[in-house]
Amino acid sequence: MSTDASQTEPRVLAIASHVTYGYVGNKVASFVLQTLGFDVAAINTVNYSNHTGYGRWTGVRTRPREIQALYDGLKQNHLDAFEMMLSGYIPTADAVLTVGGIARELKEHARSRPGSFFWALDPVMGDHGNLYVDQEVVPAYKEVLRDADLILPNQFEAELLSGTKIDSLASAVQAITLLHQTYHLPHIIITSAHFDPTSARRCVVGSSARGDASARVFQIEYGTIDCLFTGTGDLFAALMLARLHDAVQTGVRSTPSWRSPDHVPATELPLAQAAEQALASMQALLVKTKEARDRALPSKLGRDDGDDDTARHLRETQAAEVRLVQHADDLRMPTVRHRAQAVET
Repeated sequence: MSTDASQTEPRVLAIASHVTYGYVGNKVASFVLQTLGFDVAAINTVNYSNHTGYGRWTGVRTRPREIQALYDGLKQNHLDAFEMMLSGYIPTADAVLTVGGIARELKEHARSRPGSFFWALDPVMGDHGNLYVDQEVVPAYKEVLRDADLILPNQFEAELLSGTKIDSLASAVQAITLLHQTYHLPHIIITSAHFDPTSARRCVVGSSARGDASARVFQIEYGTIDCLFTGTGDLFAALMLARLHDAVQTGVRSTPSWRSPDHVPATELPLAQAAEQALASMQALLVKTKEARDRALPSKLGRDDGDDDTARHLRETQAAEVRLVQHADDLRMPTVRHRAQAVET
C-alpha cells in the first residue's frame, strides 16, 4: 500500500487469540497488518502462555462481557472509527455472538458510506474432522455469517457451515455456491483444500459473488511443506485482508462489501489477486521457517534428555514457530509463483 505520510493508515479491529510466546492469533495478525501499514487495535479472546499445540499451557479465556467492555471503552473515547475488522479464534458461542454484534454495529454506522467498513471472518472451529471449540459455536457462526463480507474457513469448517461434504473441487464449488446463496456472503475463501490423499498438492478455492449470488470461482494450487506449523490460518487471513484492501480499486471500494462488477472474470477479481499475493508471502515464510527448524533441531535433539517424548515434542514445536520477524520482507514484497485459475461453475 502507499507509504505517503499524508494519508491516514487504514484502521483495523482485530479480535482473536493472544499468546505470550509464539505467533498465532492476534500475535500474527497485528504484526502482519502493522508491517503492511495498517493501524491495528486488538481485542484478545484468550490470553495463553503459548499455543495449545505445545500440549500444555496456562492462561484464561476472555468472557463475552469483557470483550464487549473493551469495545465499549473504545466507543466511549471515540476510538471506534474502524474501516475493517478481522476476527479469528473465538472459543464459545456467546463470545461469537458478542463479536458478531460488534461487527453489526460497526457495519450499521457505516451504512451511509458504502464500502467504508469490511468484516473478514475466519470461523476458527477445527480441522481434519475435529472440533476444537464448543459444539454450540457452529450454529452461533451460522447466525452471524450474514453480516460478514469475507469468510475464510478451512475445508472442514466450510463443510460445517455449508452442510456439504467437500472431497473434490466440484463439491467445494457446491459448498461455496450454497454459502453465497444461503447467507448472501459476498466473498469466500476455502483456505486449504486437499482432495487427493495420494497427492501433496493443495489449493485455495475462492469466489466473489455476482449480483444474483452466483459464484465466480478460482483456485490456486500449491505444494505442501513437510512440517507441522501452527498459526498459518491466522497468517493467511491477515494477509488476505491487507492484500484485498490494496487490490480493490477506488470505484469498487465505495461499493458495499467491495463487490466487483458482474462482468469481472474470476481470475481478475481483487480476491484472486489478493490470494495470489497472500499465498506467496505465506509460502516464502514457511519455507524459511522449515529451513530454520531443520537447522535448529539436530543440535537441540542432541541434548542428553534420554527418551523423553514430551521434551522432544516441545523442542520440535518451538522450532516450528513461524519466523515472522526474521523475514518481514516476504510480507512486504512477495514473489508470486502460483496464479489463480478459473473454475467452471
